Amino acid sequence: MTTAAPLQPTPAHQPEYPSTFLSNDTNTQNQGVQIPRGPVTASLSYYAPPADGSKPFNFVEPPPEGQPQRNYGESLRDVQIRDVRGRETDFTLDNNAFATISAVHSQEHDFTDDARIREVYYPEVEKLILDTVPGANRVVIFDHTIRRSSPGATRTPVTRVHIDQTAKSAAARVVQHVPEDASTLLKGRYRIINIWRPLNGPVVAHPLAVADSATVRDEDLIPVEHRYPDRTGETAAVQYNPHQQWYYWSGMTNDERLLLKCFDSDETVGKWGRVPHTAFVDPRTPKGAVGRESIEVRALVFG
Repeated sequence: MTTAAPLQPTPAHQPEYPSTFLSNDTNTQNQGVQIPRGPVTASLSYYAPPADGSKPFNFVEPPPEGQPQRNYGESLRDVQIRDVRGRETDFTLDNNAFATISAVHSQEHDFTDDARIREVYYPEVEKLILDTVPGANRVVIFDHTIRRSSPGATRTPVTRVHIDQTAKSAAARVVQHVPEDASTLLKGRYRIINIWRPLNGPVVAHPLAVADSATVRDEDLIPVEHRYPDRTGETAAVQYNPHQQWYYWSGMTNDERLLLKCFDSDETVGKWGRVPHTAFVDPRTPKGAVGRESIEVRALVFG
């Protein structure tokens, strides 16, 4: 696959980074904290194949006795991660497989009750997608994950470069979640989009990095069995490639949304239809910074 030329910053792409960035949502823990901004070099965890050459797998829940949580390793690489703050409009889902949206208000603030999240937050996300994603005419939200950095948290930030879905698992999601219309929907355009936001922004620790999908080769992506107790899905691990271009959105607030496209069936933009992403440790993080909390909502988007 041909990769896009790296984006070169221009004077217009060199904003003055404020030390703080106040959110319209005052339910935060980091207001007034000094926020690392601008480009940074950080270590990212890439895929290293299983030593025995077997097919890579990962258990979502605790693995069966005698089996590892995952059978593949990691390769740590230092990469430059550029800041999109001040140049948000340079990136789109079709061209880069990620996009940003600002000034999004929500009626949900606590994010402690899954039933309320589905009742209040899901419809907000559905409307956001229909209003902002070109071509979208039907949205089916199929799950969400809350991540917290606190000790004992059920899910924590994932510091491993990955993609949530592959072409195989995306089609399986359509069949699983919309079985009555699957045969028709699979003939049209369908996407999986992850809507990511912090819960205690502005984000200071463990920001989320994304790779411009146009700079990621197909051969960089390794299918991994994602083993649930009742079924096996498929995600993609990512091998290091120096041509990959990485970005993050410094100091994300609770009223900002990062859209990550995990799959796109439209072959005209298919090679830009999947975005590797990972949490990372910013070496500039202030000592004692509050750990990041976030929610990601995954949706099938048709049209």
